[in-house]
Amino acid sequence: MATAQGMSGIDVRAVTHELCARLPLWIDKIYQFETRTLGIRLNGENHAKYLLLIEAGRRVHLVKNFPAPPKNPPQFAMLLRKYLSGGKVLAIRQHGLERVLIFDIGKGPLTYRLIIELFDEGNVILTDESYRIIKPLRHHRFKDRDVVPDAIYTMSGTDPTGSLENLAATLAGDGRDLVRALAIAGMLGGTYAEYVCRTAGIDKSTPASNADPKAVYAAIRALFDLVQHTGRPVVSATSCEPVVLATGAESIPDDKNQFAGFSEALEAFYPMTKAEKVRVASKPKLSQEERIHKYQETAIKKFDEKIKKTQEIVAAIYENYQFVAQVISSLDAASKRLSWQEIEHHLCDTSTTDTKRIVAFYPDEAAVEIDIGKKMKIFVHDSVEQNAGRYYDVIKKFRKKKEGALAAMKTVKPKKKMIRHDIIPMKKLWYHRFRWFVTSDGIVVLGGRDASQNEELVKKYMTGGDLFVHADVHGASVVIVKGKTEKMDEVAQFAASYSGAWRSGHFSADVYSAQPNQVSKTPQAGEFITRGSFIVRGERTYYRDVPVAVGIGLVLEPQATVIGGPPAVIRSRTKAFAELKPGQYEPNDVAKKVLRLLRQSITPDEEKLLKGILNTDTVAAFVPPGGSDISGTP
Repeated sequence: MATAQGMSGIDVRAVTHELCARLPLWIDKIYQFETRTLGIRLNGENHAKYLLLIEAGRRVHLVKNFPAPPKNPPQFAMLLRKYLSGGKVLAIRQHGLERVLIFDIGKGPLTYRLIIELFDEGNVILTDESYRIIKPLRHHRFKDRDVVPDAIYTMSGTDPTGSLENLAATLAGDGRDLVRALAIAGMLGGTYAEYVCRTAGIDKSTPASNADPKAVYAAIRALFDLVQHTGRPVVSATSCEPVVLATGAESIPDDKNQFAGFSEALEAFYPMTKAEKVRVASKPKLSQEERIHKYQETAIKKFDEKIKKTQEIVAAIYENYQFVAQVISSLDAASKRLSWQEIEHHLCDTSTTDTKRIVAFYPDEAAVEIDIGKKMKIFVHDSVEQNAGRYYDVIKKFRKKKEGALAAMKTVKPKKKMIRHDIIPMKKLWYHRFRWFVTSDGIVVLGGRDASQNEELVKKYMTGGDLFVHADVHGASVVIVKGKTEKMDEVAQFAASYSGAWRSGHFSADVYSAQPNQVSKTPQAGEFITRGSFIVRGERTYYRDVPVAVGIGLVLEPQATVIGGPPAVIRSRTKAFAELKPGQYEPNDVAKKVLRLLRQSITPDEEKLLKGILNTDTVAAFVPPGGSDISGTP
């Protein structure tokens, strides 16, 4: 099921099926609204238009409207337009049950692949037919693969749920119980893994290697069929599900709202991106309940239109009863002695008023489409009444859907206590394992936690456009400024605070900066350089008597995390804040005191949602070495 953090593999399967049902499609125009949010305008048959929203690492689904695009399209959007605009979508597929969606797009004699990753930080990657990367949205180098231009895009091999043999091998080699094996190795997740166990009639605590793979595989295929063909998408306060899994339940649970399609449900569930908020800034803000109510009204209107259209088709059948009966009789007899290709060829050569009313052939269904004021499909092996009955069934189906939607709208649900569910944890970035902060003008500043990290920052991450900063005392963090900043007072305070000056109880320190080419690990003859230390040659820029102080705070929007650094910077960005200065309390005690202080500014409900974000470890990561006092507290 989809949560605020993103979609699951089952959700991707449901969206994939929804998109495939609209093929063939053609790429019209591509937009990029934010750093990781893109949109693709798609054209379908019969002048159909679709809008696909992609938020890398989180979601992909159709929407009714796009945010307003930027005046100047970003470079990545322009590159995708160059390669893909006007191309035909040949296939849309998911890689196993992974959160990876792949579009095969043909343009002229060439085929391209647009790969959408919804796991971790996410990515959108354009490759050629052989999976050689042309350009990714985000460049990455991992231990086992590179996502950079000219590298080959690689994916995991075996799909555990792809065949009975694969599943049997996966279960046989898994030492966990069945539900955990399916949830983790099978990539089903906990909710769907438990459902598969129930459907297969196997206790979930059964060792995976002892479970009957045939029964499990049949249950998995039944789940996939349910998600793809019998879906009843619902939205609750905390999740969006492509199908209701309550066995035998015909009604929607009280805390859930039903939608006609999964994309509609996902659009109602996910909060707007920044770009969407800008687009609707002048419009009144709707609550989630109001948005759901609006979608239900739209669905009812569509049901009425479908019912009216189908009723008109039934009326046209009986108004033209003799012609319809003649078409059925003639084609039924002809199909017994001629192929459908021969029938179509014969009728195309016969230019009569009646034959011209036959506008399309469907050999695989033994049916034709006729135009008698209304276009309709007629099955030639059924009677006139049986053909009309097919359309009556459609009317009954949509009347039932309309009744369900009306009942849901009339249901008065008890108002629940307002709880925040829009708290989204900040995803781990590569530099979060160092000390770090972002200056007021948006430049990332990194600091080593120990000698090993000092070595790593200089040798691996310091480049020509950076700045080397260090407190002029023994035992200090190496600080690297990743770009040009006008806020060197903030950088200097960061370097002074995470140095031996704090440990010695000093309230200020001198700090200097130098260019990367001035920093060396090569000593003079007879000298020795310890690990984590460097020689700086040439002129330095000094910052005298820099005050030492550290701010630690809690950020909730747009993503929740604990941050630390110069107090003035941290205070302006956080909901809850504490300021540290050299003092008497040990780092562990200080971390606990700060944690209690931050928790006082949030509600109990927010505290539950922040359990994995706001804790002693995340706070302690920003506490300087040595004793500290918390400003304003005893």
